[in-house]
Amino acid sequence: MLNRFRSLATRIFTPVATVLLRLGVSPDAVTIVGTLGVAASALWFFPRGEFLWGTLAIVVFVFSDTIDGVMARHSGRTSSFGAFLDSSLDRIGDAAIFGGLLLHYAWRGDRVMTCVALAVLVLGLLVSYVRARAEGLGMTANVGIAERADRLVLILVATFVAGLGLGDVVVAVALWVLALASAVTVLQRILAVRRQALG
Repeated sequence: MLNRFRSLATRIFTPVATVLLRLGVSPDAVTIVGTLGVAASALWFFPRGEFLWGTLAIVVFVFSDTIDGVMARHSGRTSSFGAFLDSSLDRIGDAAIFGGLLLHYAWRGDRVMTCVALAVLVLGLLVSYVRARAEGLGMTANVGIAERADRLVLILVATFVAGLGLGDVVVAVALWVLALASAVTVLQRILAVRRQALG
């Protein structure tokens, strides 16, 4: 759903990408710094329940996910390794975000929400794995109601709203929705691959 906004994001971040390239910064360096920033922010703020500051810090570093791609295209340095690195580090950032929320609920002793957060973490990784495995077999599995960008936006909106003082219930609802949507997406992708394999 959010992929339609990619061209807008490209126009917005092109000036930043141009400046970084002139300074000699590589796209891979931006990818790595962005991932480290997301992971550190999520694992520092979220377990402590500091959702507002955690979300704001994460959003700043998440922009690097767009900037590095713009830099690679403008510099002509797009490569298979760059794409591999970007995709792999995205998984680390996502795991840190949901891992931070898992720790938040675990430290509070909320077993149900700890399990829900764990389910979202595992299912989110599985959504990506199913697609990658399908593509490795020469098929496609880019279907589903909960792609990475959609999951990321939903949870960050929820943590931001919770951070404004509206309570953890917003985050809890978002996690339940993501658990269900991620499970459905995994099933949709498995069925899509099955159709192609048997077709």
